[in-house]
Amino acid sequence: MKMPRRFALVLTISLLPLAAAPKFSVSFSRDQSASALDGRLLLIVSTDPSAEPRMQINNSPNTQMIFGMDVDGVQPGQEMLVDERAFGYPVRSLSELKPGHYYVQALLHRYETFRLATGYTVKLPMDRGEGQHWNLAPGNLYSKPQEVTVEAGKSSPVRIVMDQQIPPIPEPKDTKYVRHVRIKSELLSAFWGRPMYLGAHVLAPEGFDEHPEAHYPLAVFHGHFPSDLSGFRTEPPDPNLKPDYSDRFHLGGYNRIQEQEAYAFYQQWISPKFPRFLVIEIQHATPYYDDSYAVNSANMGPYGDAIETELIPYIEKRFRGIGQGWARFLYGGSTGGWEALAVQMFYPEHYNGTFAACPDPVDFRAYTVVDIYKDKNAYFMEGPHKRVAQPGMRDYLGHVSATLQDLNDYELALGSQGRSGEQWDIWQAVFSPVGKDGYPAEIWDKMTGEIHPDIAGYWREHYDLSYILKRDWSTLGPKLRGKIHIYVGSADNYFLNDAVYYIEDFLKGTTDPPYEGEVKYGDRAEHCWNGDPALANAISRLHYNTLYLPKILERMEKTAPPGADLTSWRY
Repeated sequence: MKMPRRFALVLTISLLPLAAAPKFSVSFSRDQSASALDGRLLLIVSTDPSAEPRMQINNSPNTQMIFGMDVDGVQPGQEMLVDERAFGYPVRSLSELKPGHYYVQALLHRYETFRLATGYTVKLPMDRGEGQHWNLAPGNLYSKPQEVTVEAGKSSPVRIVMDQQIPPIPEPKDTKYVRHVRIKSELLSAFWGRPMYLGAHVLAPEGFDEHPEAHYPLAVFHGHFPSDLSGFRTEPPDPNLKPDYSDRFHLGGYNRIQEQEAYAFYQQWISPKFPRFLVIEIQHATPYYDDSYAVNSANMGPYGDAIETELIPYIEKRFRGIGQGWARFLYGGSTGGWEALAVQMFYPEHYNGTFAACPDPVDFRAYTVVDIYKDKNAYFMEGPHKRVAQPGMRDYLGHVSATLQDLNDYELALGSQGRSGEQWDIWQAVFSPVGKDGYPAEIWDKMTGEIHPDIAGYWREHYDLSYILKRDWSTLGPKLRGKIHIYVGSADNYFLNDAVYYIEDFLKGTTDPPYEGEVKYGDRAEHCWNGDPALANAISRLHYNTLYLPKILERMEKTAPPGADLTSWRY
């Protein structure tokens, strides 16, 4: 939505130099909630009137400012004071706000109380169909943007009323090719102390309804929360679509390219010689992130087992999957790349191959740029007389747009105790043991970057994929032979290629048995290169469902047991 360049209400506040900071008194009415609420109160301060402030917070140098504080049991009409004590990003405190003209907006990211099987009671933001985005989550309260002027000399609170509420998100509808499933997970419900659900978008093959005798191989496309099946379109691109610009790929009209590629995939999907198989994208958003990382976790419960023993069997039964390990495959990029590799390792006989593109750190000696076992501080390289900030994001030329501390400050403003819903907090929630307060134990102090060696040791034994492969190769190796394929760009924006170097050293150095897979690097390729030698990331990232198919077919023909069904799905 476009914000007008001038709002009807203009408020002026003043502050004494070094002695007073802007203050904001925020409340909500009984019309928005008749009961008390818990959550993270966020104040967004912007100098850009082109969009709502809540849509302008990110990791780029162009981000606007956000300040956060926890609130518990807030009653309708009760005023909540946001002042210099609220933690801010990229400006640490409101006391540092320069005099000037701003647009401000308040938002309450609502928390729910969970009584966990661990014995702890925690307050977390349950996903409500948006994929853990605080600025889009249905039920969150927010205010309309207001104009304020900050002046030196005087101070009085600005009153903000959150009189808006984000509406529910409509459920996607089934089509001929795309079907949607949602089941209650008994395993997860028992852990979280309330009903918990798993879902999936299923891409049914051409002729699925006309060939009831056919049973199909299954491809699990792991990745971030999908609101609906991605990259599949049965209609030609919209000729009236206004072209956008992709900052990520430096490419104009990328929205048109995406529609064209999605339509091209549909045309390929229904073509006469295309192999018929099932593709699924899983919905497993958690109160910590937009997905669970598809493994069992001390903080999030048995998501791995729930997906493998509840969701996958349900889908294969309903959609006539072959239902055997030789006919199941995994692929995905980034988060999905880590998941594709981890699931293949933790459930080695459930799947016949994994294609892990640009995976999240697979070796914690290179947890992006940090060696959590040897380094003392995550935010700085330190010598006797000097310390250098660790980079967090770069481009292929090495230009750094955010430090590692920047990324963690951003998350700390959005949520304390690992509740930001962002990347570093979900890694911690997946990999860490439960902390003394019931929330994930910190791998490092969020404020200082000091690494906790005891937590690092827990990470190594449970989720360092490279270490686990080496430790358990005598039993894992025979089950993974020929199944592991890893791809990453040598200029990955988040330095994810560094961890792949370590895992490659082990895989290519082992001979008993040999791994017989592949590890490949895209020269100068940024995040998320997936192994296509001919096309740029912008295009190849849209081809996951076809890119690995030749390798999958070859693998099935080579490894299928005697009498296996290699024909009913090749009509």
